[in-house]
Order: sequence, then structure tokens, then C-alpha cells
Amino acid sequence: MTQEEITPPDTELVEAARGGDLQAFDELMQRYHGRIYALLYHMTSNKEDAEDLLQEVFLKAYQSLPKFRGQSSFYTWVYRIGVNRAINFVKKRKRKSALSLDHVDLGLERDPAFVELASGNTPLHQTNLNELQKKLNTALQTLSDKHRIVVVMHDIQGIPHNEIAESLDCSPGTVRSRLFYARQQLQAELSDLMSHE
Repeated sequence: MTQEEITPPDTELVEAARGGDLQAFDELMQRYHGRIYALLYHMTSNKEDAEDLLQEVFLKAYQSLPKFRGQSSFYTWVYRIGVNRAINFVKKRKRKSALSLDHVDLGLERDPAFVELASGNTPLHQTNLNELQKKLNTALQTLSDKHRIVVVMHDIQGIPHNEIAESLDCSPGTVRSRLFYARQQLQAELSDLMSHE
């Protein structure tokens, strides 16, 4: 059985939530909580800010349900709300905020250097892992909002170009261009951070 056969489809839950069924909306929140939280965490680099923003995103989604027309999936729609909240938050926040390094970036497990580093389990390994995490978070925060968001969505969360384009209301070509530029900037920033050891 597929996920769709086991649980009600999003469209059914959205209709029920529009009718005042809070349990249906809670089910929608449970389905997408993790992915939206990951987006917010990677945009803010702060666990508490991401949790606060997550509550705002779902509150905004609930309040805006009557405006949801179903032209995109519920997930794409709520993800776009998350993207907008994250960008607005980061713009308002001062550039030099403290970074919370509680969690390892979700996309790290695909990085060959991380895989090699993670193969050991020594105090030195943990120190190196923490340092790598700090450098990655520091480098990510140097990107502009529009470049950071495409890196978070594509490289960390694995969202395809066309879905990112739909969420950001731009073309897939623009997404690829921003991703290319962002990766070059990240590479330069990481090289610079590594050379200052």
C-alpha cells in the first residue's frame, strides 16, 4: 500500500480543516513538520528561532486556508509560507547573531569529507566534526538570502529545481544560476575559513 492509500490525501485533510476540523489540520502539520523545520533551521542556524518560526508558519497556513486554491500541492504552498517567513526573519535579524550548533546539517551525510570524518568515533573526531559544522554554518550565513535558500532547499533538503522554482516563484534556470553562484561563493568562503587555521 502506498502512503496515499493508508492515510487521507492532503486535499481531503485541507477540505476538512477548512470546515473547522482541527485534527485534520494537525495531521497536515505532522506530515510536513520535519521538512519545514529543517528549512527554517538551515536558514536561521538557530534552533529556538526555527521553532518559533515553525509555529508562525503553521498559524499563518491555518489562517490562510480559505485563500488556498489548490493550484499547487498543500506542501508546496505551506513551504512557500516557510520560505517567506525565513527570508523576512533573516532580513530583520542582525548579521552577527550567535549561531546555534546543536544539530549537524541534514545534508552533510552526502559530503565525502563528512563521511570520512564520521567513520571514526574519538574525541578528536568529535572536535573535528564540531569545527566542520561551525565552518559550514559560518559559510552558509555569508550567502545572500536568495542564494542561501536555494542551497538549503536543493543541497541540504534535496528538493528538485522545478519545485524550488515553484516555491520561490521564479524559473528553474534562475534556481540553477543562483545555486551555481552560491556554491562558488561557499567554496571560496570555506577555503578562506580553512586557510585561517
